[in-house]
Amino acid sequence: MDDIKLAETESRFAELIWQNEPIPSGELVALCERELNWKKSTTYTVLRRLCQKGILQNENAVVTSRIKKEEYMALCSEQVLEDIFEGSLPRFVAAFMSRKKLNRKQIDEIQKLIDSYGE
Repeated sequence: MDDIKLAETESRFAELIWQNEPIPSGELVALCERELNWKKSTTYTVLRRLCQKGILQNENAVVTSRIKKEEYMALCSEQVLEDIFEGSLPRFVAAFMSRKKLNRKQIDEIQKLIDSYGE
């Protein structure tokens, strides 16, 4: 899944799906008209693009996600890590920490995550 990154409009559209799935395509058109001020053709164009990317599916006129929001966010995070930090999580954390200090609660939460995902 090489083309996972979503443009701003695609991201807003995907968010609507994630919040309302499963959603009949007719309801999706009405929702996009109301929330995004889109015409029917725009809704179906963006839906087709996201289906081609493998993020959404439209089966029997019902739209659902093939990738849940959390999985999408994880994939995007991995891509940023690869593209900018050459896959180095410590380099990412060091870059982040150089501009923002953590409070004790945040440190404890991060430590719990590290402990739970450690080998």
